[in-house]
Amino acid sequence: MTTLDILDRLIAFDTVSHRSNLPLIHHVRDLLTGHGIDCTLIPDASGEKANLLARTGPADTPGVVLSGHVDVVPVEGQAWTRPPFTLTREGSRLYGRGTTDMKGFDACAIAAMIAAQGRTLKVPLILSLSHDEEVGCRGVGSLIDRLEGGPRHRFCLVGEPTSLIAATGHKGKVALRVSCTGRGGHSSGAPLALNAIHLAVDFVGKVRGIQARIAAEGPFDTDYEVPYTTLHAGRIEGGVQVNIVADRCVLDMEIRFLAGHDPDMLIAELEDAAEAIVAPLRPAFPEAAIAIARQWSYPGLDTPRDAVAVAMVQDLARTDGTLKVGYGTEGGLFSARLGLSTAVCGPGSMAQGHVPDEYIETDQIEACDSMLSRLVGRCEAGF
Repeated sequence: MTTLDILDRLIAFDTVSHRSNLPLIHHVRDLLTGHGIDCTLIPDASGEKANLLARTGPADTPGVVLSGHVDVVPVEGQAWTRPPFTLTREGSRLYGRGTTDMKGFDACAIAAMIAAQGRTLKVPLILSLSHDEEVGCRGVGSLIDRLEGGPRHRFCLVGEPTSLIAATGHKGKVALRVSCTGRGGHSSGAPLALNAIHLAVDFVGKVRGIQARIAAEGPFDTDYEVPYTTLHAGRIEGGVQVNIVADRCVLDMEIRFLAGHDPDMLIAELEDAAEAIVAPLRPAFPEAAIAIARQWSYPGLDTPRDAVAVAMVQDLARTDGTLKVGYGTEGGLFSARLGLSTAVCGPGSMAQGHVPDEYIETDQIEACDSMLSRLVGRCEAGF
């Protein structure tokens, strides 16, 4: 079975994050166990999703972790001209949802595991396939829990798309929900009520002010396209209809923070800004409030350029240089929780991810296969 055969089957599974990934996970488990590879499924609390942890090579020995996720972003509302859940080959391009982000790497990693099973490895190869990465890296935690009890592995390779250049870093992220409480009323007496939407708008103004200060003063990391921490208001909902003053409004926002820029300090600043808005209103409106709640978060990744993972990935990929990526990955969690030297390196470019007619070039798949084949050889030789 070739990598493209595996990719064809992976693309056919609709694993948008809000749907079950079990049909795909069971397919991969059956494929790997059919080749004698040890697999463990780690279900989530709902029983509708699972992570997969597979190993080939000696047990209880430090190995190399290959990290991928199997969920994809939605296709609804996008103008696809090809079927999103069918692998379509046209010239040098392979089209389909997840070809770049990141079932292309998953297919290469599965093929490498199968190839490695036929070799006598001195260093084991461990495959981690997670759910719910696209909604905040919220699925991989239970998989990392399993790895915490085992040996300290050599390094982790996260196969997110980097055009096979070693990426040493990405920003961390915290998602926040801001709940604004006012006092409702008929719009004919709007000044006698307290419009929660107006509170939210005032709060967004504070967010923009903090963002402007950070953009001007830093801290900065010029390895990123956007070299500073960002605050972003992504969704707002409030009100019933135009002639009713809204008593509730909810704002969802995020902070993407540089390593060394403490998000807790920024959240405290946002809380102070919220209090400054509502404090003058409380004598007339005791219920006035702007409450900030954390939804979820993941840490950033900041691997030194001279780290083991970086040098190894550069050697295996036959590519020079390093970069830092604007999107988040599970790499920060593998680094922070397991202390693993971690690099991000995978086929394709995120410029082709998350868009209609997502595609990956066949030469990127071939180059990733070669990279992982060299890795298998190193595992056989014992490094």
